[in-house]
This record gives sequence, C-alpha cells and structure tokens, in this order.
Amino acid sequence: DVVRAVHESFLAVGADFIETNTFNATAISQADYDLSPLAPEIAKAGAKIARQAADAWSAKTPHKPRAVLGAVGPLSKTLSLSPKVEDPGYREVDFDQVAAAYEDQITAMFDDIDALLIETIFDTLNAKAAIFAARSVFARKGRDLPLLISGTITDASGRTLSGQTVEAFWISVSHARPFAVGLNCALGAQDMQPYIRALSEIADCHILAYPNAGLPNAFGEYDETPEHMCAHMAPWMASGLVNIIGGCCGSTPDHIRKIATAAETANPHEIRVAAPALRLSGLEPFVLEG
Repeated sequence: DVVRAVHESFLAVGADFIETNTFNATAISQADYDLSPLAPEIAKAGAKIARQAADAWSAKTPHKPRAVLGAVGPLSKTLSLSPKVEDPGYREVDFDQVAAAYEDQITAMFDDIDALLIETIFDTLNAKAAIFAARSVFARKGRDLPLLISGTITDASGRTLSGQTVEAFWISVSHARPFAVGLNCALGAQDMQPYIRALSEIADCHILAYPNAGLPNAFGEYDETPEHMCAHMAPWMASGLVNIIGGCCGSTPDHIRKIATAAETANPHEIRVAAPALRLSGLEPFVLEG
C-alpha cells in the first residue's frame, strides 16, 4: 500500500511514466540482506504494484495513458573495478553471474511492464550484462520491449565511475539500439546540462534526463526547490535537448508537477541521423570516418 501510494502521488501530478520499485531487486544486491532467494518475488511484486497504479490512472485519464518502466539498477558489485586496492584484477562476480541475476529480475517483471529502464549506470560492463540478459528474455518470451538506458556522470570530470566519457559510454551501449539513452542521478540539473547536450549531439535515439533535486546536504537531504530545479531544466526543454524528462533523488511530487507543466510546451529533441563511421570506445571514444 505504501509503495502504491508513492506511485499514485506522482501519477496524480502528471507523470507519464513511473518506475517499478525494483532498483536492487536482484539476487546479487539482495545478498547484502540475506534475501537473494526472494529477489524474483520482490521484482515481480514491484512490477505488479506499479502496473496496478498506472492502469488505474490510465482509466481515469484515457487521453493520457500512463506507462510502467521496469527499473534495473547497477548492482552492489561491479565488473570493471576491483574492491581490493591491492589486487586490481580481482572481481567478486563474473559476467555470467551478473547476466543471470539480471535475467531473473527482468523475467519476473516482464509481464507487468511496458519498457525496460537500465539506469544509474556507473559501470558499463554491468550494463552490457543487463542488455544481454534483456535480449535473452525477449527472445525467450517472443516479444521485445522498448529499452531505455541511463548512465551516471559522477562528478565534474564528466566521466562515469568506471572512467568513460559521455561519448564513449554511448558508443558502448549503442549496439542495443535503445529507444532512449540519457543520464540520471549524481548531478543536479544545472551541472548535468553540458553532458545531456553532448549526448543529444551524438546519439541517434530519443534523449532521456532525470537529474537529482540538486546535491545532497550534510544530512543527505536535497534542498533544491521545485521552482529552482525546473528553472535549470527549462533551457533543456526550450532548446530541444530532451524527449523524456523527470527527476531522480530528492524529487518530490511537487518537483514533477512543475516539470510536467513545463514539458507541455517543450520543444522535443529531434533524433539525429548518425553519419556512417567506425565507432569504438574504451574510456575514450575512437571514431574513424570516411
């Protein structure tokens, strides 16, 4: 009831999409709480609750159907970074284990979601395991779902935690042919803007952005008001940088109300057509044209 009430509080102020409460609903992440066997059940319940809330609001506002995004988070273990400073080659999990955990999560959510959101990506290799898992589930189910992919730029370096630039990140996940790619979390709207702009100039799909409500204070709380957050995001909407916009940490229904109202008159991003080229990436992009 509590989770459904949270979903409904955002749907009531104009949200078109809600995420399932499944960010950590994988066996790997739930191992920290000795709940790994319950991970699929948690994922399934999270998807059903969101589905019920979205369907109820779609019935109330048939002119404005609501959709459910299955939230797939980054895990508590990483494939690209070692947790042991003295042993940089050490990994707590391997690719197959990560992919299997994601496959169980996505399978549990599949019947109750409209699209899949792989989000808050700080390690692109983890994300690639999630993409692999998603494709495996789609093949088994005989039906594809739209795929949304959202990375996280952790600080003013302009890189993910595993070291990639925005362009390198995009090249690494572009093979998945996502419906949308974007950024979320870590930064407030003002600091995220240059990276969203950079992504909008290179990606040949829809652009997604949902920043935090500013940066956390000393108590871990977010102080940016709905008015200030929306004021920082207004230029994005006016200049055609984004197609899907929202809020991450610290965002309340009041924040989403302001953003939803502003989005009604937004200038949506026009999907670009990428010029033919060989595009490779590690931490940096490598593009060979001509």
